[in-house]
Amino acid sequence: MRIVFMGTPDFAAASLKKLIDEKFEIAGVFTQPDKPKNRGMQLAFSPVKELALEYGIPVFQPEKMRDGTSLEIIKELKPDILVVVAYGKILPDDILAVPEHGAINVHASLLPKYRGSAPIQWAVLNGDKVTGVSTMYLASEMDTGDIIYTDETEIGEFETSGELFDRLMVMGAELLNRTLRDIESGIAPRTPQKHEEASYVTMLDKSISPIDWSKTPEEIVKWIYGLQPWPVATMQLCGDTFRIFAAEYTENRTDKDCGRIVSTGKKGIEVACGGGKTLLITEIQAPGKKRMKAADYLLGHPIKAD
Repeated sequence: MRIVFMGTPDFAAASLKKLIDEKFEIAGVFTQPDKPKNRGMQLAFSPVKELALEYGIPVFQPEKMRDGTSLEIIKELKPDILVVVAYGKILPDDILAVPEHGAINVHASLLPKYRGSAPIQWAVLNGDKVTGVSTMYLASEMDTGDIIYTDETEIGEFETSGELFDRLMVMGAELLNRTLRDIESGIAPRTPQKHEEASYVTMLDKSISPIDWSKTPEEIVKWIYGLQPWPVATMQLCGDTFRIFAAEYTENRTDKDCGRIVSTGKKGIEVACGGGKTLLITEIQAPGKKRMKAADYLLGHPIKAD
């Protein structure tokens, strides 16, 4: 089966590597244009581009998908199917219509739940117990196509979005391989989504970093771990904004207002939460400092309970 692969970040590169290892014929790769990175603002290749160049696969980086240029390139490549994984661009209908088998996508949620961007992070932030990956046929509207396969996994109580990302990245690559093999064999199922059950999520930004201490400890824990590796949860301590990386539950109760410091010591910083409960902050990063255990920070920077 002749494939044109479209993707950009690490999540997509894992799927491309799986297809290469499984000896699929990759006619070409589409990825986002190179972008300035770090302080030097030098142009950086996407992970997908780096991998494609390593294996001598032609790379295309169009700025637009609707000016006819991409359509002509794809026609010349003559793919049997398009594989799209976190590409970052919407494909017009005329491109989707080129391959005999259409276009398929790997999405990091159990569709129709969490259509859109950042589904991995929102699954953690919302305290979901289970998430997974889906393969689907692409349709005109985002993430609305017929489902081919899904694969589920439980979310760990203290699992970060980054850790879950790494697991789903591998699961997605494996599911893509199975999907393509079954499409090639003519046995792949096609199940319409239940659109009435759909939910949508958006990209994260730093505006959601501050912890809402009126929430329960369970909700706050999910916020702390869901916002890693970026943008990271924050709280105010001694007039400064601290980044929060780890926390533990306690069995303590308090009548202090939410967000007040209940105690500090060798275990960390205990903070009042919703429902009269408390949460122990165990790993922090002060402004301009390295990430460290809260107890270690307290040794040189004592903080009194409110």
